[in-house]
Amino acid sequence: MSETPAAPYQVLARKYRPETFADLIGQEAIVRTLGNAFAAGRIAHAFILTGIRGTGKTTTARIIAKGLNCIGPDGEGGPTTTPCGVCEHCRAISEGRHVDVLEMDAASRTGVNDIREIIDGVAYRAASARYKVYVIDEVHMLSTSAFNALLKTLEEPPPHVKFLFATTEIRKVPVTVLSRCQRFDLRRIEPEVMLAHLARISEAEGAQVAPEALALITRAAEGSVRDALSLMDQAISHGAGETSAEAVRMMLGLADRGRVMDLFEMILKGDAAGALAELAGQYADGADPVAVLRDLAEVTHWVSVVKITPEAADDPTVAPDERARGRELAGRLPMRVLSRMWQMLLKALEEVSLAPNAMMAAEMAVIRLTHVADLPGPEELMRRLAETPADAPASGARGPADRRQGAPVAQAAAPAPAPAPAALPVPPSRGGGASPATALAPALAPEDYPDFASVVELIRTRRDLPLLLEVERCVRLARYSPGRIEFAPSADAAPDLAARLRQSLQGWTGLPWAVSVVAAAEAPTLAEARSEAETAARQGALQNPVVQAALAAFPDAEVTAVRSLAERAAEAAEAALPPAEEEASGEDWDPFEDA
Repeated sequence: MSETPAAPYQVLARKYRPETFADLIGQEAIVRTLGNAFAAGRIAHAFILTGIRGTGKTTTARIIAKGLNCIGPDGEGGPTTTPCGVCEHCRAISEGRHVDVLEMDAASRTGVNDIREIIDGVAYRAASARYKVYVIDEVHMLSTSAFNALLKTLEEPPPHVKFLFATTEIRKVPVTVLSRCQRFDLRRIEPEVMLAHLARISEAEGAQVAPEALALITRAAEGSVRDALSLMDQAISHGAGETSAEAVRMMLGLADRGRVMDLFEMILKGDAAGALAELAGQYADGADPVAVLRDLAEVTHWVSVVKITPEAADDPTVAPDERARGRELAGRLPMRVLSRMWQMLLKALEEVSLAPNAMMAAEMAVIRLTHVADLPGPEELMRRLAETPADAPASGARGPADRRQGAPVAQAAAPAPAPAPAALPVPPSRGGGASPATALAPALAPEDYPDFASVVELIRTRRDLPLLLEVERCVRLARYSPGRIEFAPSADAAPDLAARLRQSLQGWTGLPWAVSVVAAAEAPTLAEARSEAETAARQGALQNPVVQAALAAFPDAEVTAVRSLAERAAEAAEAALPPAEEEASGEDWDPFEDA
């Protein structure tokens, strides 16, 4: 006697697919609307269901199709939102074999010919059911011509025809189609609802899945029931008995949430060595570096939200001890630190995806994060600058790395400052020559800047290159007196050039400056004057007989620059070695004297 073959295994996502509206979870608004429409007899001829993957779009379409054609156990029922599930129509639709409920995958049948089959078929009444129902999945994949071909039929279909569309990309559906349908948006499933649903199914399957493992699955599913059931199906097989959170974590390649928060706190403390060791430990335990950085970004976002709305800490997918740590971090960390960490983690995730070695890129990201963890904000820097005396020595300052590693303040003398530039904008004191220490001090009167050239030299010495370029290229000087500048801007000058020039001069000199704009000025800009001088010098050089002879001997040569004898002498003097110092006795040193 032969044994009956065992039924093939059916995955949880199909085994526990909802059969009635009562089985749908997290979609109460849609169920209520459709229930009222069926009860009042106001059933539209076309519905479009949209939402993320795995929220029940196709399942809802099939339930609507069953509700439209259900005749009840006694064969006398009408359209209902509670299909019986036992009549011939309900069973045939559930098994996907009903002749009057036609499902079409628009991802594989996108053309006009496929829509033409629907247009030709709507003219015939249903063979056995009350309505002929067309279910088109992924309707956004239809071509533009196919959509246009369907418009007329969709707007005025025969009374025995209903259209049910499902899509994850509602924005790709033409508005002319949307206007002919009733739209229902299926929401992501809330974590509390998802946890309860997974717990019911695991109990029904006789599987022992730890609550922490269900929380990890719920978080990874991101509101998709199908994703959650697929992950739980895999986790039950992976656990081979009792499925723990650690098994799910290894299956998903995730890091321990508690260890991620440990890493988060090490980074914020500036402990680079500890953070790298923790990252290496998680990597050795099987965590993907990209997943670790994503978890850090998730923790950063969660703590930021908890800081703004403390109720967000009551997330059921987060363990109680992690909620307490999240509240403590939210109360302690300023928002600027969290925002900066979020931006740097986004950049790090982009770099890791492009790097040849993900672990190396993750380590470099952690190093950067630890070294900027305790940098002061702009307001703190301004406060420190305001409280620091102008003549305070800079040798005692310590950077973040010194503070993190507990290094003592160096007592050795600071390196000698760089020598002052040769050309200074501040002229010597009126009382005599100024010492090198006082030559860089701010001027005490506008008369210390007798001409516009001294102002330009001040900008150059302060190394404000953008302002220097604007002044040389865009300022046509109309009138200058110490403390007052009038100029006509060139056509490409910035509108706020005068305001920025005045603000910079006042900040550098501590003196009031009046900088105004006039309509016109005859003087060229400094760049134009320099260009004219170079052109004149080049033309003069070309008239030199020696230069003409050289150009005749070398036809491809050209004059690129002209230097005067004074400029060449200055360059030679600067490049020359300093003279050797003589002995104090004044006698010449004889190298053979000691021989």
